[in-house]
Amino acid sequence: MKRNCRPRPLLRAFRLGLTLFAALAILAGYAADRPNLIWLMADDLGYGELGCYGQRIIQTPHLDRMAREGLRFTQFYAGATVCAPSRSVLMTGQHHGRTRVRGNAGPANPRAQALRSDDVTVARALQAAGYTTALIGKWGLGDVGAAESGLPRRQGFDYFFGYLNQHHAHNHFPDRLWRNETQILLPNIVTPVGDYGGGYAEDGLLYADDLFADEALKFIANHASRPFFLYWSPVIPHANNERNRELKDGAHVPDYGPYARQDWPAQDKGHAAMITRLDSYVGRLLESLERLDLAHNTLVIFTSDNGPHNESSHHPERFQPAGPSAVSNAA
Repeated sequence: MKRNCRPRPLLRAFRLGLTLFAALAILAGYAADRPNLIWLMADDLGYGELGCYGQRIIQTPHLDRMAREGLRFTQFYAGATVCAPSRSVLMTGQHHGRTRVRGNAGPANPRAQALRSDDVTVARALQAAGYTTALIGKWGLGDVGAAESGLPRRQGFDYFFGYLNQHHAHNHFPDRLWRNETQILLPNIVTPVGDYGGGYAEDGLLYADDLFADEALKFIANHASRPFFLYWSPVIPHANNERNRELKDGAHVPDYGPYARQDWPAQDKGHAAMITRLDSYVGRLLESLERLDLAHNTLVIFTSDNGPHNESSHHPERFQPAGPSAVSNAA
C-alpha cells in the first residue's frame, strides 16, 4: 500500500516497487518538489493475513485504512520464494533468473549472497538523484568479512541500522545489532543455537522491531527538510527458527496483545500478535507523516518479501495466510 496523504492515496504492492522507484529516481532530477519514498517490507507475511485481503481474525486496522484510502494491488508477486533472492530482485530490479543472488546461502559461501561493487541498486540511483537514503531492519545481501562488497553503505545507503546476516535476524531479541559498520551491544542474554549465529533470548528486554520502528521515525523527523528514501525492513512475522527448534515456538513477541485471552496455542497467539504489532508500526508511521506535514509529499509502499511460512509451529489453517481462495481451491 502507499501513503501519500493529501489526497490520501496509499499504495499496497506485492513487488511492484523497484520499477516505480526507478522511474521516480529519473523524474526526481527534473521535479521541483521531489517526493519522499518509504518502502516498508514485512518478512514472510502472507497477503491473506491482512484484513484488506480477507483476513477475519488478525487485526490490521492501519493497513486496512491504507487500502481503503488508496490502492490495493492484486497482481504483483515477490521476486522469489525465499528471503535473499527476493531482496536482490528488489534492490537491482532484475528478475530471479538474472539478479546476482539466486538463493539463501550459508556461512560456507557468503559471497553467493552478497551484492558486488558493480551492481546497480535502487538506493544508488536515488542517492545519485539527491536523496538521503537509509536502510533500517534486515538486510541479508552483504556482511562483514568475505561479503563486505554487499554492505549497505557500499550499495547506496547513507545510513544503516539493523541486521546484516539473515540468520542472526531470526532472533527477535538479539544481543547486538549494527549501526553502519559498528556493532551495537544490547542487554538481551542470548542462548546460541546451531551453526549460523542464531539463538534466542527467553527473557529479552529489547525487541528488535520496536527499535527499528523508533529508528525509522527518528530518521524521518531528522530528514524532513530534504527528499529521503527509507527502506524499512521489519523482521516480523518471520519465525525464530532456532527457538522453534528448541522450544517448539518460533513466534517470539513481547506480548500477545489482543490475543492474550484467546483459547489458542501460544504459537498462534504469538503469530497473530506479531502481525498486529507490525500494523501498529504502520499506524505510528502514518501519524508521524501527518504531524510533520510530510504526508502530502511522501509515497509509502507496504509489501512482503515473500509468502507465508509455517516455521513457528503455529497453525496456518486458522489464519488462511495465502488467502481464502487458496483454502477453497485446496478443498
